[in-house]
Amino acid sequence: MTVKDELTEFLLYTTPDGKVKVEIFFHNENIWLTQKRMAVLFGVQRPAITKHLNNIIKEGELEENSVSSILEHTAEDGKTYKTKYYNLDAIISVGYRVNSKNF
Repeated sequence: MTVKDELTEFLLYTTPDGKVKVEIFFHNENIWLTQKRMAVLFGVQRPAITKHLNNIIKEGELEENSVSSILEHTAEDGKTYKTKYYNLDAIISVGYRVNSKNF
């Protein structure tokens, strides 16, 4: 899927204190984030996100094909890159696991 072929928006999420700033990708009526952006959103390192996503898929909580997509995007350097994004279902599942470990 090529992002430029569909209606796409980039939204910026910033906490009230201005500390967390995450670029959120809105595409086909869904929110999409990369693992790197999920890590920023939840205040953890990327390997923690990878671990949680792998466990979510391995345990059958979500199916990888239904919550992830390789999307093409054009970067500031003008080159087109393919990047794996995860939808809101995956983001919520990861957030639950990350936040449950903090309590």
